Order: sequence, then structure tokens, then C-alpha cells
Amino acid sequence: MKTQVCIIGGGPSGLLLSQLLHLKGIDTVLLERHTREYVLSRIRAGVLEHGFADLMREAQCGERMDREGEIHEGIFISHPRGMDRIDLHKYSGGSSVIVYGQTELTRDLYEAREKMKGNVIHNVEDVTLHDLDSAAPYVTYRGGDKTVRIDCDYIVGADGFHGVSRKSIPKDVLREYEKVYPFGWLGVLSQTKPVSPELIYTKHERGFALCSLRSQVLSRYYIQVPLTDTAEDWSDDAFWAELKRRLPADVAARLITGPSIEKSIAPLRSFVAEPMSYGRLYLAGDAAHIVPPTGARGLNSAASDIYYLYHAMLDHYQKGDDAGLKGYSAKALARVWKAQRFSWWMTTMLHRFPDNIPYDKKLQDTELEYLLSSDAAKSAMAENYVGLPF
Repeated sequence: MKTQVCIIGGGPSGLLLSQLLHLKGIDTVLLERHTREYVLSRIRAGVLEHGFADLMREAQCGERMDREGEIHEGIFISHPRGMDRIDLHKYSGGSSVIVYGQTELTRDLYEAREKMKGNVIHNVEDVTLHDLDSAAPYVTYRGGDKTVRIDCDYIVGADGFHGVSRKSIPKDVLREYEKVYPFGWLGVLSQTKPVSPELIYTKHERGFALCSLRSQVLSRYYIQVPLTDTAEDWSDDAFWAELKRRLPADVAARLITGPSIEKSIAPLRSFVAEPMSYGRLYLAGDAAHIVPPTGARGLNSAASDIYYLYHAMLDHYQKGDDAGLKGYSAKALARVWKAQRFSWWMTTMLHRFPDNIPYDKKLQDTELEYLLSSDAAKSAMAENYVGLPF
């Protein structure tokens, strides 16, 4: 088999790049080790920058997002002294975010790839990358009892943190930066009306909480829990009771509870791999970087990778210009590290750290007080939350 770009990973990043390139006449093959149903069963982020939304529209996949997604122009921050709203629209100079579930976004991309007869191959095993530092890289995988070879011009690794792509870069080339937080988020998805029309971030002495949503009939709630906890340790009743303890009394009183559709614990981690390219291999999304979900930067950081890669590939195939490909890693990492900083800042400010000394706790309180009292601080937060320009 031969193609121009072999993409590894059938999540939103890989699907979006495949769709964008296909529309420009650039041939791709996408490999995914799981089934389509498995990929669509993963419950992930749902806050999209407008830059990401624009990419979906350019990929001809934005119709349902525009119809069903909700534009949010602010967020709430709950704290021991009350609850304040950060006006994202005002402090970012007129921008906002779109709330639209990653599962729905991925479904839209799969349907578009299917409609265009895109080459998406599922259930692949033993994916191996070869000759990355040559002009003729190739990928092999096992499908059933057959080993298949794909010759290509370039390989894009969008196969997540545990995928094979990053691991294919020589260890003496790759540098990895990591911070593991001493807690996780217990998340519950419920078919209930959201408690608030906009997200509520809660700083509480018992731990962080977040009230989010996927639609007007689908809510997503989180509470900070120790890493030693498991989802099985928490009944639905116990979760709702603890969430109510961390919310303002008036918010807790109007919270509608119900059976959990999905319940899981996600440990919080910050991670960056440098460089994001090696030879003819380019990393994108979780294969290269992970952020805590606090600042809603994970999926959006992946989208910026795809934006840079897409335009670099266009320049190569349409103009014979390789400057974008050569500069991809540096350009992507510059934005990635800004997203890392913002996610670290929000996580540090709003969570309860079990080993914090009194000095650290006072600094946390002061950081939040400064944010809520300063237009300049609100502008900096809003600018990052709605998304820095590509």
C-alpha cells in the first residue's frame, strides 16, 4: 500500500488532519488499533476554542457543532467568600468558547471520513515505524494474520500518550518533561439538566469541583479525589453528596441529580515531549503533550498542532515549500508551553494540595483574590481560556 501521509491514531486529531488533507487532494491512510465504537465511547473534553471550531468548518464537519453547540461567554469561580463570574467575552476582546462534546465531534469526523470514503483502518496491531530519518519512511502493521506495509512521504503520530509514535524517536533525541499531581478528578456524566448555564469552577477546603455540561440535558460534574480512590469506591449518592458540600448553598439546592451514565477517575498530569518531529515523523496531540483538564487546553492544544501540520503539508505539496515542516516542532511547542503554563496556573490556584504548607495556601488565596480584583488579571485569564491565536 502507498499513500502520501500515514496517520496513526483515530481520535479527533488524526481524523481532523485526514479530513482536511483529503479535501485538498492529499492522500492519507489512518490506522487505529481500536474499533470505531470504542473510540466513540471515550468521554472527554467539551470546551472548544473558536480556532478549533473554524478548523471543523473548514473540514466540512461543523454543521452539527454550529447547530447544537453552545456558545459560552463566561465562567463562574466559586470560592469561600462567594461566586464571581469572569466575563470571557468582555476581557478577551469579544471572543468566547463553544461547548460541544468531544464524542460528538469525533462522530462528526468519522461520518465525514466515511462519506468521502476515507481510508480509515481499525483493529490494527503491532504498528511499527521504519526509516524515519530517510526520504522513504514506511509503516507496518498486523491485520488478522497478515502483515501490511504502507509506504508514505510522511508519518503523523496522533496515537496518544501510550502510542507507538513517540516511542519511535531515539531516546538520545527525545527529552520529556513531566509533572504528576497528587490527586485525580472523579467525573460523572448524567442525563440531567445542568445546574448552571455556564461552567462553575469551585475552590473549596474539601477540594476542587467543576460543574460542566455537554448539552441542556446532559451534565458533566467532577470532584477532586485522592489518587488512591477508584470509581468503584464512589456510589452515585456519595458523589452527589460530596459535590453538594463543595458548591455554594444556592447552587447545591438547585442541583438535579440522577443515575450516572459514565463514571471514571482521571489522574492529573502535565507532560511535554521535545522535539515534536524526527525525520519524516510528526507528533500531534497527546502523543506529544498532556495537560490537566482544568483549563480546557488538551483537545485545543491538539487542534493547534493540526492547524500547523495541515498548513505545513499544504505548503509542501502545493508550493514545494518545506519551511512549515522544518519549523513545525518549534512553532507547535511555543504554543504548547503556553497552554501548559495556563493549565498549571489554574490547577495550582483552585485545587487542594495535601502537602501544602500554610505559606502555600496563603499564596493560593492571594492569587485568586488578585484575579478577581484585577481587570488585567481577568484579561490574561480570558485570553488564554478562549485560546491564543494560532
